[in-house]
Amino acid sequence: MAIIGTVPGILVSPPTRIKVIVIEMLHQGVTQLNTKKNNSLTKEEILEAIVENPHEAVIFVDEQGIIRLINQGYAEFLGYTPDEVLGRHIQEVVPQTRLLHVLKSGQPQFGDIWEYKGQKVPVTRLPIEKDGRIIGVLGKSIFKDEMSLAREFVKKIERLENKLANYRAELDQERRAKYHLDDIIGHSRQVLRLKQKVLKVAKTSSTVLITGESGTGKELFAHAIHNASPRNNRAFVRVNCTSIPTELLESELFGYDEGAFTGARRGGKLGKFEIAQGGTIFLDEIGDMNKSMQAKLLRVLQEKEIERIGGTKPVPVDVRVIAATNRNLEEMIMSQQFRADLYYRLNVVLLQIPPLRERKEDIPFLTEHLIAKLNRSLNATVAGLDKEVMELFMQYDWPGNVRELENFLEQAINLRDRDILSPGDFPVLEKRLQKQLRGQSLDLTIRPLEEVVREAEEKAILKALTATGHNKTATARLLGIHRSVLYRKMERMN
Repeated sequence: MAIIGTVPGILVSPPTRIKVIVIEMLHQGVTQLNTKKNNSLTKEEILEAIVENPHEAVIFVDEQGIIRLINQGYAEFLGYTPDEVLGRHIQEVVPQTRLLHVLKSGQPQFGDIWEYKGQKVPVTRLPIEKDGRIIGVLGKSIFKDEMSLAREFVKKIERLENKLANYRAELDQERRAKYHLDDIIGHSRQVLRLKQKVLKVAKTSSTVLITGESGTGKELFAHAIHNASPRNNRAFVRVNCTSIPTELLESELFGYDEGAFTGARRGGKLGKFEIAQGGTIFLDEIGDMNKSMQAKLLRVLQEKEIERIGGTKPVPVDVRVIAATNRNLEEMIMSQQFRADLYYRLNVVLLQIPPLRERKEDIPFLTEHLIAKLNRSLNATVAGLDKEVMELFMQYDWPGNVRELENFLEQAINLRDRDILSPGDFPVLEKRLQKQLRGQSLDLTIRPLEEVVREAEEKAILKALTATGHNKTATARLLGIHRSVLYRKMERMN
């Protein structure tokens, strides 16, 4: 670029005589204006007008930090005349200057809020290069005389920042685990043992697999593990593998980069694993994940990194994985529906949540807890149950588990005539109980003992084979029989 002469009217201090190359670099296109036949202004006059415009404050310091150029408005804002500051080091005039940070780093700063003598001004700082070398830094503010406008601009930014902070707080609250160990209701031996296990597991970062029938409270245990862990102040991200369409699950879990596909969001999108960074991700209904996604999840568990769709490099993730399912993954492995290697990666720590029919002693405590919860949400005043209702509860097998119990109670509270619930408030329960009793009477058919034993034996062998990855020696040891006996039994079973 050609070096041009100094601009008349702009104060530039000797001896360096930094030329207004700086301004020409910032306002490209001036040369084109000067070449137009109808333009009577010289290039120097245009540049002078640009620097001394009443809407900008402009300052330039050289590579030594010496002020070499300043316009009238900026000097007045600092409380000086231009003559008083030219040739002085910037820190003598403005001790808290940030221009020297840009000079050292070579990185521009845009829209920074700079506070001087109680006034906040948005400024831009640009490193200026010539012949591949930084020769100084240009600082400018888009406001000079309109300080009230600048202050209003800053207020708007502060309001937006406050709103953003509120949104972040709400989002963080959404990503917090809601339930703690005390929210797991029950005094049965099974529940107390599970609570003890949760406390032990929570101290580590091992992957946890939670199994159990639908409605048993698997998610409750996942929340409790996170809240009892050292990760409890970080995100708890829940992903229902059933509710997200298969073709979208990968982008939901791993995110995507900008331009990864048609319709991709500008700037890309973070996946659930990155959102859960440092915290816990809960993969509910893991048994419904297709084989392709199972392979990708296996890689995440092995390598501790994810790769966004359209991305070119892996992203490390520090996330604890808790998975849950109401399906029998071992049977799914046998039918080639679930990867055995993923199963073993997930099944580091296993929590098996018992169905409600196996812990009926917890029903009175659960009922009391659920009535109190429903009273709050429905603005009701139910005091409890008739003794006859509790007897019905204890007879019923609850195939829908705790979720079904809560559903029955909510229906009854909505339709009740008084504050003590009676059998008449549970007409559906009585019908289902009668159906259950009829089914039990049909199951009383007596079969030959040999047939019953053979069926049980086959189930035990299949389960042991699955657990050992079809290792015959390990399977025999697990079952407590000789390997030759196992071979004979397997041969008989085909």
